[in-house]
Amino acid sequence: MNERTVERRAYRAHTDVILIMLVGIMSLMGIVAVCVATYTPESNSDISFLNHVVESSYTMRQCLFVLVAPLVVGALLVIPYDFLLRRAEMIYWAMVVVLAVVTVTNRAQGVKAWLDVIWGYTIQPSEFAKLSMILILAKQLSRSTRPMATFRSFTQVMMTVAIPSIIILAEGETGSMLVIIALTAVMMYFSGVSLKTLGVLASIALLGILSLYGIMVATGSTDYRLARISGFLNPDLYSSSDSYQMQQSQMAIGSGGLTGIGMFVDGSMSQLNYVPADWTDFIYATIGEAWGFAGCMTVLVMYILILLRMLYLAYFTRDKFGRLIICGVMGMLLFHVFENIAMTLGLMPITGIPLPFLSYGGSNMVTNMGGIGLVLNVTRNRSLSDAVSTPQTWHNPYRYSTKFKTRPY
Repeated sequence: MNERTVERRAYRAHTDVILIMLVGIMSLMGIVAVCVATYTPESNSDISFLNHVVESSYTMRQCLFVLVAPLVVGALLVIPYDFLLRRAEMIYWAMVVVLAVVTVTNRAQGVKAWLDVIWGYTIQPSEFAKLSMILILAKQLSRSTRPMATFRSFTQVMMTVAIPSIIILAEGETGSMLVIIALTAVMMYFSGVSLKTLGVLASIALLGILSLYGIMVATGSTDYRLARISGFLNPDLYSSSDSYQMQQSQMAIGSGGLTGIGMFVDGSMSQLNYVPADWTDFIYATIGEAWGFAGCMTVLVMYILILLRMLYLAYFTRDKFGRLIICGVMGMLLFHVFENIAMTLGLMPITGIPLPFLSYGGSNMVTNMGGIGLVLNVTRNRSLSDAVSTPQTWHNPYRYSTKFKTRPY
């Protein structure tokens, strides 16, 4: 098989089975991890794993979310590619309206990001907003080989990011806002936005965060987000309150040693619920305690494989709109993994960002699977006629060939 044939096969239109298998394995690992995390002192450790699953309402719900996941992927897979391209604005504004409605109608104190649905289930629209952001940014950034080079295009992209971010921040959902900013930065980089522009935007963002933190400290704010940052910076001063969760997470991971203490162990920190929310945002602490360093590294390797697979698929996608969709999903998952694992290890402040495919939660599972569905939609709709030219070099991603074909929109 010659090099030309290999190159053409890499560009071929296909449903990527490797990515599906990697995500499927991670989802099954998530069911096991949630089951271990929800093991209680009232449970019998001698029963079978299936009985453990049945006894845990959270695990049963997670199984339901995983069973629904293929339907989400399948639905996004069959949506016409041109529909995603032409209706990106409609999807974006629909999500903005939903976010605004949730913010106004939700009477909860503090975080107002959830909407009651039925039978005790809730949805988190800010999760779904991430996918709409990926679509609209992919469309805006793919219109030119040098996006955001004019004042008009720069303003358009900034306003697109600012509107949902402000609404989500008003809901008290800082984590989702940070994810949107992170995936935007990744998409800007791979779309061809100059490094100078990216540097200026990063400097402005950092200055804004530091200024906001300074104002909150100076005014004596009691906002829980300030307390989390203070607990991260001075854990000894906040050991009984805001840094408790972080410190307990570190202890659980450390107690696992090299290979872990095992599943469903009586007297474990997971069983005695010493780590709050260890089946959702702090599921990595459960993995560290039960399977130790080996389990933690296995999870990291699986995530690296998923991200590298997406990078590979993006590299061999000629259509810039499709390529940026893959990069956006990759950026979303990358920040989720980085922030979640870092906060469980005490390396980043707690932000309430779940671990993709592992943490309990329907909205996050549907969003992540929806992202995978978008990636598969792109690879399934590749044009073989684009496979004749040499792929671009990604060491300088803002210099794309004018040979790349674009669709009218």
